[in-house]
Amino acid sequence: MASKSILKKSSLDFLENYLNNASPTGYESSGQKIWMDYLKPYVDTFITDTYGTAVGIINPEADYKVVIEGHADEISWYVNYITDNGLIYVIRNGGSDHMIAPSKRVNIHTKNGIVKGVFGWPAIHTRNRGKEEGARIDNIFIDCGCETKEEVEKLGVHVGCVITYPDDFMVLNENKFVCRAIDNRIGGFMIAEVARLLHENKKKLPFGLYITNSVQEEVGLRGAEMITKTIRPNVAIVTDVCHDSTTPMIDKKIEGDTQIGKGPVVTYAPAVQNNLRELILDTAEEKKIPFQRLASSRVTGTDTDAFAYSNGGVASALISLPLRYMHTTVEMVHRDDVENVIKLIYESLLKIKDKETFTYFSK
Repeated sequence: MASKSILKKSSLDFLENYLNNASPTGYESSGQKIWMDYLKPYVDTFITDTYGTAVGIINPEADYKVVIEGHADEISWYVNYITDNGLIYVIRNGGSDHMIAPSKRVNIHTKNGIVKGVFGWPAIHTRNRGKEEGARIDNIFIDCGCETKEEVEKLGVHVGCVITYPDDFMVLNENKFVCRAIDNRIGGFMIAEVARLLHENKKKLPFGLYITNSVQEEVGLRGAEMITKTIRPNVAIVTDVCHDSTTPMIDKKIEGDTQIGKGPVVTYAPAVQNNLRELILDTAEEKKIPFQRLASSRVTGTDTDAFAYSNGGVASALISLPLRYMHTTVEMVHRDDVENVIKLIYESLLKIKDKETFTYFSK
């Protein structure tokens, strides 16, 4: 593939639209529709499941099945308790960070549409000067401009409504993509781009390719757990994000040494099948795609684990996109890394043979 950018203007328009759309865990369907509409020209058919995972399929009749996968959901909050004077306390839906909440604007999703609100916070003048109190899950609250509980409820807000941040996509210094929910709608974007490139370059795969956008990863890999039983794949290449460990207050001795702009991150972990991983690394070296290495201990914490340990064992690997400020509203990735993850998945697929077992015990 040529060294010039592989991302078209139409690709970037899709990315911006897809990231800006809210798809909190358990409520991913609006984003899935955007994703499927973009992917439709490049696949033969789709399957969806009860909880909203979407799969675009190329060569659906093939017996041998390869999955490339990202997850569609973003972290969010639930309305948990409404006070008599109209303030809203929350609980997490996924790994939402209470530390970034104070003074953030929010969208409360109701059957009547979006209700605007803010995470209020006491003025600096009024806080305890002797002991500065930090944000905690039990002291952050949302103010939507109401004076009573009844007023809040009249807006359509009730316990169980989901809450997201409105922060939109932007580009910093020409090559850094910034948005909430890059973790991991960028994964759905990258696998869709792989499908586009296969189509435009007229590549014929000898197996069925299942481009899988799973739901509910942020609450325990649940969407992948469900869909892998439906697909029953032979191979799974998962893409998610990992930490850029070069910014302040991160210990490389614990988190490893990975950085945006230095290439895709290939993970070593028990769930990662060694021969599949080596195929990916060999491909990166052959195609001169820069890459980084990362080790995970017991689990990868990604959908890789759900695929690997399903159906009697599925050869699985993880290609991650390094990201700064995970689970904030200013998640940041490097455009070059996005393109190189796409290239690495694309080129690796072209190396996989039909009926490849990846066995450690070949004669």
